[in-house]
Amino acid sequence: MGQALGCVQVDQSTVAVKEQFGKFDEVLEPGCHCLPWCFGSQLAGTLSLRVQQLDVRCETKTKDNVFVNVVASIQYRALADKAADAFYKLSNTKEQIQAYVFDVIRASVPKLDLDSTFEQKNDIAKAVENELEKAMSAYGFEIVQTLIVDIEPDSQVKRAMNEINAAARLRVAATEKAEAEKILQIKKAEGEAESKYLSGLGIARQRQAIVDGLRDSVLAFSENVPGTTAKDVMDMVLVTQYFDTMKEIGASSKSSSVFIPHGPGAVKDIATQIRDGLLQGNSAAT
Repeated sequence: MGQALGCVQVDQSTVAVKEQFGKFDEVLEPGCHCLPWCFGSQLAGTLSLRVQQLDVRCETKTKDNVFVNVVASIQYRALADKAADAFYKLSNTKEQIQAYVFDVIRASVPKLDLDSTFEQKNDIAKAVENELEKAMSAYGFEIVQTLIVDIEPDSQVKRAMNEINAAARLRVAATEKAEAEKILQIKKAEGEAESKYLSGLGIARQRQAIVDGLRDSVLAFSENVPGTTAKDVMDMVLVTQYFDTMKEIGASSKSSSVFIPHGPGAVKDIATQIRDGLLQGNSAAT
């Protein structure tokens, strides 16, 4: 009805292209405009100034011969002061942008291996944005933002990468486990060494106490019983210890100790052997 009366309405964030007798006349801003059709004025079309997004999926090959699908997200909009160029110069804006994206990605990714492609995706996005900015500005469009939102290798490559990653983590775990076991063994060995050292000190002190006690007993016995010698006292002490040992063995029902020979007369032989060993040791020391 409005066009029949020669009036048109242009919405917000939109511009309209006015033609007169088929020739571009002017760009109409948002609001109400009069188009007297009797003078050849007509509305050729409208152009949105809103930011639009185009997702482009491009398949290419990396430097190490891995095929990947690179998904680029292009955000663009038409410029109000170049609305006529944006309306007339391009018949299909999305295909034009897609062609430039393919060109840049297929020129950049083959220079990088797979890992570098993931690491330098921002550089790839910047290269795409710069190329699009130079190309699309001539057609009245502004590139607002370019993002590489996904880099997807072949499924077999992804599975292999996951297996490599899993193997590396298992290797690290095995190394850490071995290191922990090594530390436990070292600490255990250190503990056993310290325990044996302390046990040795205890045994040495025990033997020293026994020797001191025997010496005191021999001296006291020799003083109280005239005519006895140190040999007589040692023989008596050994006999006493022998019978004490036999008593303890007999008192235990689970004892498995066996003494050969076991007669009391063998104590003299044992004392003789001990005494001879001590004398030989003293002779060797002198």
